Amino acid sequence: MKSQQLFKTAGSAVTLSAIVMGGMWIGSPRVHADDDDQEAKVRIGFQIAPVRLNLAGKDRALVGLGSYLVNAVNDCNACHNSGTPPNFEYLPGGNPYANQRKVINPATYLGGGQNFGPIGPPPTPDIITRNLTPDKTGRPEGGHTFAEFAQIIRTGKDFDHLHPNCTAKLTTNCIPASAGVDGDLLQIMPWPYYQSMTDHDLLAIYTYLSAIPCIEGPSDPKNPLHNDCH
Repeated sequence: MKSQQLFKTAGSAVTLSAIVMGGMWIGSPRVHADDDDQEAKVRIGFQIAPVRLNLAGKDRALVGLGSYLVNAVNDCNACHNSGTPPNFEYLPGGNPYANQRKVINPATYLGGGQNFGPIGPPPTPDIITRNLTPDKTGRPEGGHTFAEFAQIIRTGKDFDHLHPNCTAKLTTNCIPASAGVDGDLLQIMPWPYYQSMTDHDLLAIYTYLSAIPCIEGPSDPKNPLHNDCH
């Protein structure tokens, strides 16, 4: 099922996340690259990048490959955009699922904010996608280093601790033991799908995310959209 349709109709956030992540949009440009043709992937990556990129001090080949992986091999923006219905990640008139030419909204690109609902019974916190854009340090996803980013993808570690397990002292905005999940791990983002990617590909994704424009977020570090551009 198409991810846009899922956002409109799915009753389960977990079901939605399992389907939308990792897919390619049918309306993607008709460009192709052989698996071993890195130059073609880099070229295509720049062709399909939906925002202006800051290449200062960055490896151009890594940025292009990262764009290819983020925007063609996967659709990270499907979940990590801050758009609202009915277009979500697209500009009005640019939704390919309405038989329109695809036009990504740069103002919401990878800014986070899609709400997947609670992972368990109330008062479990809602799982909200994170802002992946770079902060004032130039590092993406809340200023995480590449080593931290790689650990997040490899192990699912949630450095921000936004949905911890409940304890005797922590009884609100937490995940109860009855939910059967580890609150120290990301629960919606399908990191097991990405954990087998090569170090080079993860570095390319990280470098690309550091090249996209910053989207300002709330000042509260416990807010999943937290981001300081200045």
